[in-house]
Amino acid sequence: MIKLTTTCAIRRSKVLVVLMAGVFGIFTLVNNYTDYTAYYEYIGDILSMSTTEGNESRRYRAVKSKLFHHRFYWTIITLETIFTLCCLVGTYQLYRKLTASHKEFRGAKKMAVVGLTTAITVYYVMYIIILNEWFDMEYSTNRNAFDWARSNLEYMFPALIYLTLENEN
Repeated sequence: MIKLTTTCAIRRSKVLVVLMAGVFGIFTLVNNYTDYTAYYEYIGDILSMSTTEGNESRRYRAVKSKLFHHRFYWTIITLETIFTLCCLVGTYQLYRKLTASHKEFRGAKKMAVVGLTTAITVYYVMYIIILNEWFDMEYSTNRNAFDWARSNLEYMFPALIYLTLENEN
């Protein structure tokens, strides 16, 4: 039987935090693949600015190209796939090093750090900066993923900070 120490609890919690990000990624990817058309149309509406209101002076930013819409959406899916796989592999690597030395456990964080950083890139750069700030997603009455992206960031960024803390000696 393993004695539950503070170090043991902290390490296990870090494994769980990364696992939850990976599971979120799995569900997101399943949605993206099984309902591609609906999500593609969602992204296309934002990029073409067809559902935004009160932004006539910024309409020059709209991109109407269906090819660009597909490529942009596939960029999101690709980055989400990378973050999901990295978080799942990172979970496995951390789990394998639960009882290892501090140095080995710290070294096992690499893939999880890459995964969480990629997730932050997706939700901050792709959604908050590009879709929201440039394409005015926030002004869409029915195509606004700003709160969803922000809630993902509110998990991923603190998870990355917590994971990288050197508090599991």
